[in-house]
Amino acid sequence: MPYLTTRDFSSDVSATSTTQALLAWYDKHHRELPWRVSPKAAAQGKRPEPYHIWLSEVMLQQTTVTAVKSYFTKFLDLWPRIEDLATAPTEDVMAAWAGLGYYARARNLKKCAEAVAAHHGGSFPDTEEGLRSLPGIGDYTSAAVAAIAFNRQAAVMDGNVERVISRLFAIDAPLPGSKPFMKQRVVELTPVDRPGDFAQAMMDLGATICTPKRPACALCPINDRCLALAEHDPERLPVKAAKKEKPVRFGAAFVAVSPEGEVLLRRRIDSGLLGGMTEVPTTGWTARQDGGQTAEHAPFTAEWESCGAVTHVFTHFELRLSVFRAAVTRDSDTGWWEPVTNLHAQALPTVMKKVITQAIPLAFRKHAS
Repeated sequence: MPYLTTRDFSSDVSATSTTQALLAWYDKHHRELPWRVSPKAAAQGKRPEPYHIWLSEVMLQQTTVTAVKSYFTKFLDLWPRIEDLATAPTEDVMAAWAGLGYYARARNLKKCAEAVAAHHGGSFPDTEEGLRSLPGIGDYTSAAVAAIAFNRQAAVMDGNVERVISRLFAIDAPLPGSKPFMKQRVVELTPVDRPGDFAQAMMDLGATICTPKRPACALCPINDRCLALAEHDPERLPVKAAKKEKPVRFGAAFVAVSPEGEVLLRRRIDSGLLGGMTEVPTTGWTARQDGGQTAEHAPFTAEWESCGAVTHVFTHFELRLSVFRAAVTRDSDTGWWEPVTNLHAQALPTVMKKVITQAIPLAFRKHAS
């Protein structure tokens, strides 16, 4: 049987002792994060700011803590309250998000802020059900915000928690099919009091000790009840379904430069991949089809010269773009002209920064400094 374990942890006594051991570890070894309220501060009555928790959780989807920290700080500097974010121009939000990836999150972030400001008086609903009614908030984010920001007994399960649970209970059925069983185990362990701290403790344990490779099992506060460790092979879990080979798509991108040192940019449509982001003109590639790959497919006639190619890996496919550059006059009406020195402030996704750098190697030198 795929879910067979050699020890029963479902009793109240076992679940309680596991939870208490993990919380005691968290009190001493929690990570200091800019959106987090420490256990000591919480004991003194400080509560997490729901806006901060929601913002960090949206940013952390598919993204590391290290990458998120600077973006989180930047967003709060620009928009200290959710009402500020709600009224910010969409293009400013997209520009601030540029480089963080998965740009649908930024579009939903703006829509959610608008909904909270317009329909909830600037305050987030304090239940999972209420949170799920907001744009861009699904099961995971609603549980995380409900538990951490509002102390609701919500079971939170991200990739780190999946790893901890799969090893703790030796769940060897492959993901994603095993998620419902894992979720039930998290439900059993989540306490009525301190559910937010418990959720963050599980995340911290997975991030710092129960890591994908070479887990530090000797330091784990619940190693005495870990079935995977008892079987001497925790690193093999969780089992993941075999990944399908990513398709490769091809296209071309065109970097037009004016005599004044400006680059021709345009805005992508709001829907679909990279929706609402800024780009140089490209051919009509998508996740499902190739675009034109030669200078003949340029949006207007010019003396296009080849600058090589760039490769960018998206979640579901790999994109290879041939890059062309041309010196042109400012008579194109396909977008707008942006000074090279101001490119760092535009809502350019990583793939477009790669393209521009391929054509203009020092384009982002001021931003990098």
